[in-house]
Amino acid sequence: MLFHSLEFLLFFIFTFVLYIFLNHKWQNRLLLVASLIFYGFWDWRFLFLIFFSTSIDYFLGSKIYSAPNAKTKKSYLVTSIVMNLGVLGFFKYFNFFVDSFIDGANLLGLNFNPALPKIILPVGISFYTFQAMSYTIDIYRGQLKPKSFFDFALFVSFFPKLIAGPIERASHLLPQIINPRVLKLNEFYEGCHLFFWGLFEKLFIANSLVQIADSVFDQYESYDGLAILAGLYAFAFQIFADFDAYSNMARGIGKTMGFDLMINFNLPYFATNPVDFWRRWHISLSTWLRDYLYIPLGGNRLSKWKTYRNLMLTMILGGFWHGANWTFVFWGAYHGLLLVIYRAFTAIRKPLEDPNRWYFLRVIFFFHVVTLGWLLFRAESLLQAKGMLYKLIFDFHIHGQGELLLKTIFIILPLFIVQIMQYKTKDLLIIFHQHWLVKTLAYSFLTYLILGWGILKVEEFIYFQF
Repeated sequence: MLFHSLEFLLFFIFTFVLYIFLNHKWQNRLLLVASLIFYGFWDWRFLFLIFFSTSIDYFLGSKIYSAPNAKTKKSYLVTSIVMNLGVLGFFKYFNFFVDSFIDGANLLGLNFNPALPKIILPVGISFYTFQAMSYTIDIYRGQLKPKSFFDFALFVSFFPKLIAGPIERASHLLPQIINPRVLKLNEFYEGCHLFFWGLFEKLFIANSLVQIADSVFDQYESYDGLAILAGLYAFAFQIFADFDAYSNMARGIGKTMGFDLMINFNLPYFATNPVDFWRRWHISLSTWLRDYLYIPLGGNRLSKWKTYRNLMLTMILGGFWHGANWTFVFWGAYHGLLLVIYRAFTAIRKPLEDPNRWYFLRVIFFFHVVTLGWLLFRAESLLQAKGMLYKLIFDFHIHGQGELLLKTIFIILPLFIVQIMQYKTKDLLIIFHQHWLVKTLAYSFLTYLILGWGILKVEEFIYFQF
């Protein structure tokens, strides 16, 4: 059930009408049932995984809180982490490790090719697993007390953010579940705006760019370096628009019901360095990795080389979280190396006194650094990434296959204009905050682009595969 499908529209209208007439307790019960129906719509067989994860973490969270000593608390926490990562690892990485082992054995001439089952990846498992883990970890740290099972179950399965985030913290979302919510008309309108903006990002930007990106990546041997560059630009804005679309639509749905989900993207392509980028891109994941992996490893509190180690390990694991492919591991290592280089550089050279100095050039430069990383992220294999990089460098003709580049620029131009306005005003809701006449004209134009030029197929969001 996709946000931009007729099934979801009917599902949400029915749920929302019931929601506004119920008291707080029954609103939560309704949302829990609705969330399970929403997830079961994909494949009801995987409902047992959410139930298992929820039950285990609720039980272990209570045990951690009531444990008599630190050693017992830690043993329960380790059990929670091992079980969560064990389930995630089995469903997400079983095929990867088995296939890698078989390939390695065959390289040694063992001719090893056993018949093994292919494990299906349950949608959203990476997101709700990390959310459930934050609950037990925060209880262990003394930052949270155990909540009721039904409230915790709703926290894990809340349908707007269930499939692709944002990865909410228990300390942020659980209080909103536990305490009565007040529905406000202006927040309802704001939620509708966020949903509509996400719809535009998905149907006009992402769905249009995916055709260019897929064409270039799937048939890169047929294209020259200029077309490869157009494909990279297309994918860079496709993955942003697609994922930002889901996050905005999730936040919008939550707003209409009185929930405030966290902002997941804050103009990431306006970043000038790797630290700035990860403060803006997939914020819920980057802060999760910082607080639950990088800092526990020692963060930057240890020696210089151990800090570099922690940065690399965090980003490599963050890359591997995205998928079971060596390309994701190398993509994570690429960003880890960028963070290490930047930290080493700033240690010997102070940052610019004037942050606006050469800002435009620094943004353009770092955007291309990030886009080069997207080559690793999108490629099906390291061999393909190598082949495309070779064409990009040694087969680049300024008068080559430029029509794809022009088409890409045409598609991203409306998004780019709005993002400049958002950056200048420091207001991600800049359209919503305009005069009603300006808003009407803007919404009319965006609707025209969606209906007249958009790709209206009901296609999955890109991060469903992660």
